[in-house]
Amino acid sequence: MNASHEDYLSPEAVEVIQNARALAPKLAERGQKADSDGGVPAESVRDMEAAGLFRVLQPRRWGGYELDPRVFYRVQMALAEGCMSTAWIYGVIGVHNWQLALFPEAAQKDVWARDTSTRIASTYMPTGKAEKVEGGYRFSGRWSFSSGVEHCEWIFLGGLLPKADGSGALEHTTFLLPKSDYRIERNWDVLGLRATGSHDIVVEDVFVPEHRTQRTNDHSDAGCPGRATNPGWLYRIPFTQVFQRAVSTSCIGALDGAIESFRRRAAAHVGKHGNRTAEDVNAQQAVSEAMIATDQLKLVLERNYARIAHCARTGERMPVEERLLQRAQSAAVPKICAHHANELLRACAASGSYKTNPIERAFRDLHQARSHIANNTDAYVRAHGAVMLGLPNADPYI
Repeated sequence: MNASHEDYLSPEAVEVIQNARALAPKLAERGQKADSDGGVPAESVRDMEAAGLFRVLQPRRWGGYELDPRVFYRVQMALAEGCMSTAWIYGVIGVHNWQLALFPEAAQKDVWARDTSTRIASTYMPTGKAEKVEGGYRFSGRWSFSSGVEHCEWIFLGGLLPKADGSGALEHTTFLLPKSDYRIERNWDVLGLRATGSHDIVVEDVFVPEHRTQRTNDHSDAGCPGRATNPGWLYRIPFTQVFQRAVSTSCIGALDGAIESFRRRAAAHVGKHGNRTAEDVNAQQAVSEAMIATDQLKLVLERNYARIAHCARTGERMPVEERLLQRAQSAAVPKICAHHANELLRACAASGSYKTNPIERAFRDLHQARSHIANNTDAYVRAHGAVMLGLPNADPYI
């Protein structure tokens, strides 16, 4: 990558990325069992914690590193080279340390005052029912897809509340609840990302105080009261620009891991008919095109986040056309990576379909990642295209 884009790589940042790289081989060793068991082992979460990985986006005043998000995504890609499920839960748990910094100070104290390593899970779909009562809300609902929830003590849940402007319109709101206020229904049995343990969450008529809510897409200082105590530029980035990459970037690392597995396999493999995989022109093309793809995807990520960081530092408002393009580019990552995983697996021939082949797991994980709403490539590409053709922006998150 061009050195001009790497001024954020402080010694502290380099160390945490190296820590992630050192973990990747261990995660690879545990990957097949984690997939079979339907959960990332607690040992892997402890390893990530000990390596300081969850602290990348956490405020320094709470023991975090408060680093550029590009460090966070580099860590995630490194982990995904070993196990995409582990990198996935790292992304969606680690990004919550950034969002909690936007909540009122009282909420930050609720979570971190006793233990700054406390982890938060989430499921943001706005299915929660909130009734206004004195001091907060009575809150109930059922949510799906809470990745890594069994490794967390708190959770962010989505709901809708009336806007403060009195217009009567509703806006997405994040509610913060402790583990004692929700129930995990273990029902995650799917094609890929099996080890993420993305179970359902049930809440039955609990009280959520006002200070444990945050208007998710209100980027104003009033909507992000935590900026009063966390004034750094990192916490001035809009929610969507941080979160969207947390659920797509692990795909790049997973494809890199598949490429390395394929190179080792192809160099040594001789098929049943005596043909060497390394001499197969389809294999040669598949590995080179996959490498071209991950190189390009990383460059776009770096360039886009250089712009995001600049706007957050200077207060410049990024044009809606640029924000829509960035959202589409993020959502396209799983689609592109899944295509190249298809080609690598095809070039493995029949013996590559055994579950002992890590490319088979990467293939399933990448296709599962495409099902996340933030990775709905075609929808976000069309949203950008519509604006470029003179129509109004229809994406409420941009």
